[in-house]
Amino acid sequence: MRLLPRSEKFFTYFLEQVKVICESAAALHDAVKRGNPYLSQAEPVVRALEQKGDEIIHEIFTRLNSTFITPLDPEDIHSLASHLDDVTDGIEETMYRLVAYQVDPVPPEVVELTGLIVACGHSLLKAFEALSEEKPLLEHCIEINRLEDAADQIVRRAIAELFRSEKDPIQLIKLKEVYEIIESTTDCCEDVVDVLQGVVVKNS
Repeated sequence: MRLLPRSEKFFTYFLEQVKVICESAAALHDAVKRGNPYLSQAEPVVRALEQKGDEIIHEIFTRLNSTFITPLDPEDIHSLASHLDDVTDGIEETMYRLVAYQVDPVPPEVVELTGLIVACGHSLLKAFEALSEEKPLLEHCIEINRLEDAADQIVRRAIAELFRSEKDPIQLIKLKEVYEIIESTTDCCEDVVDVLQGVVVKNS
C-alpha cells in the first residue's frame, strides 16, 4: 500500500520543504567556511529561503484544513511540516546570530557543526524520497540520529572549552548561544525522523 500517493500534494510540499533546508544549510555552511565577511552576504539568501519555507508550511496547513481524506493522519502531516519548519528556522537563526554578534573568526567547531546540518538535510531528502517510493528509510533515520549525536558531542566539548579558555564573558555568551542554536537545529532534524518512523509503523 502506498503511504503517500503520488497524486497527493502533501508529499510534494514535504520535498519542497526539505530542499529549502538543504539550500539554506549549504548557504550557511559555505559562508562559515569562507569567513565572517561572507556571512553578511549570505544572510539575505538564507532569510529568503526561510520565508519560502514559511510559505510552503502555510500551503500545507491550508490544504490540510480543506482536505477531507489525507494520505496520512492529519496530526502526522502537521507534525512533519512543523518540525521541518523548525529546522529551517534554526538555520536562519544561526546565520542571524553569527552576523548580529559579529563572530570573527568563525570557530572551526561552527564550521563542523554546520556541515552536520548539511548532512542531515541530505539524509532527510533521502528519507522522504524513500517514503514516496515505498522503500526502506530506516538507514536514513539512523544516519540522522548519528549526526545529531555527533553534533551533541561537538557542542558539549566546544562549550566546555569556552568556559576553560575564553576570558571575555560577552564572547563566551555569544558563542554559547550559537552552539546551542545549532544543537537545537539538529535536534529538530531528529524530531522529523521520530515522526517519520511513527508514520511507517502506523501504515505498515
